[in-house]
Amino acid sequence: MNHIACDQTPVWAALQNAFNTSGQSFDLRTAFATEADRFQAFSQDAPHVFADLSKNLIDRATQLLLLQLAQQTGVQAHRDAMFAGAAINGTEGRAVMHWLLRQPPARAGAVARDSLGPLAAELAQVHLTLDAMLAFAQSVRADRAITDVVNIGIGGSDLGPQMALLALDEFVLPAKRFHFVSNVDGHELASVLKRLRPESTLFLLASKTFTTIETMTNARSAKAWFEAQGGTDVALHFAALTTNVAAAREFGISTTFGFWDWVGGRYSVWSAIGLPLAIAIGEAGFREFLSGAHDMDEHFRTAPLARNLPVRLALLDVWYRNFHGFSSRSIAPYHSALRRLPAYLQQLEMESNGKRVNTLGAALGYATAPVLWGEPGTNGQHAYFQMLHQGTDVVPVEFVAVKRPKHDLPGHHELLLANVLAQAQALMQGKADAGGHRHFPGNRPSTFLLLDELTPASLGALIALQEHRVFVSGSLWGINSFDQWGVELGKVLAKDLEQRLASGDPAGLDGSTAGLLSRLRK
Repeated sequence: MNHIACDQTPVWAALQNAFNTSGQSFDLRTAFATEADRFQAFSQDAPHVFADLSKNLIDRATQLLLLQLAQQTGVQAHRDAMFAGAAINGTEGRAVMHWLLRQPPARAGAVARDSLGPLAAELAQVHLTLDAMLAFAQSVRADRAITDVVNIGIGGSDLGPQMALLALDEFVLPAKRFHFVSNVDGHELASVLKRLRPESTLFLLASKTFTTIETMTNARSAKAWFEAQGGTDVALHFAALTTNVAAAREFGISTTFGFWDWVGGRYSVWSAIGLPLAIAIGEAGFREFLSGAHDMDEHFRTAPLARNLPVRLALLDVWYRNFHGFSSRSIAPYHSALRRLPAYLQQLEMESNGKRVNTLGAALGYATAPVLWGEPGTNGQHAYFQMLHQGTDVVPVEFVAVKRPKHDLPGHHELLLANVLAQAQALMQGKADAGGHRHFPGNRPSTFLLLDELTPASLGALIALQEHRVFVSGSLWGINSFDQWGVELGKVLAKDLEQRLASGDPAGLDGSTAGLLSRLRK
């Protein structure tokens, strides 16, 4: 597929000129004072999500230029290729079809006009696996002997299901406890194991290849603990989310659920990797989760660019990264159940778009993914918001709020919503009538994403929105958002250094690594 580099498009120079002449001096306070309809023009509904983009440093003329950038770089054709099952992950020769995992069978024709064509067989396999996985989840839910479920994975096999399960705590089966172990640091596993009994625990081992070093190290230790504590039926108390059935069987596991090479780890919560979530919220809840994501898929696939929320967010990301030079974005979810959302989005965006070469391997002449970071409100207000308001760097903030709470404690939610509104307002307006320490420069941008309620469907839509946004920004930058070669080098070196920690051999090491090795062995 031919792709025009964003900085080689005709509109790129026009965008640079727009930034030089008006963008870098754009003032939100003036914009709101002179544009009575600014909120309406820069906000929109999307499935399960309302977005207010009006407090961003952008005007109508720049937005039109950015839409031209999406057209000139071929974003629409790239999107359509993904939904057609083309191998858009070029470095690995794979299709990118996590969206197919949430495609309902009854609406199979919605993706490609009248028919999914060759993807119909893939969709049938998706639903066979989904049905089997959900049947198993229901059986675990009904099994009163199982009180604890432990998910052992890392990266996408941990962050996705953990974030979603915490977010949907109000829907979780109260009779069971859920634990997540990912770090190879034994302190994490040990702290979980001391709260368990082997006869009432189910371990889920999540590794596509069943070779991931951190996951398998934890898995072997969990099995050793299970047997040492008197556990006798590994097949009953361990299940695997993997494609390597033979290795799982050798481990002693007979219950496995697989997925496909067109499912990347950070896009896998919709697959068998979502089993802990399915056990927690049940079959109906998990299907609602998929349905909400599918609703956002359809919006992304069919909405015109000017009203396509993933596209609009990605264009803002490019405007900020490549013209304003903003190097980070803060995620501030004002709902405690979304406390792992910033970590989840870190992986989604930084592992996808943290690249310095294009799809052909040539070095890029512009910046790509920003650093993502954040904490839930109101905790973040008492931690890092000082820098957001008065620091030397401008950091765009993405607020996520929920209109209706799931609790009935009086006064709490009104105070929470007042705070999120106030923070967005304060970032924009600032405080100019005071000098020195009490001066707030204001004109600091933010996006406001609002859910009516935090439900399986709305969470699914929110995650899918972010997935597609990352796809579009990667497409604009001309990079492959679906590989992650950057994680490999450290793994290779770690294998060598593990042996050196045992032998003490420093030959060929740099001075620092050799010195640290010696100190660690003393």
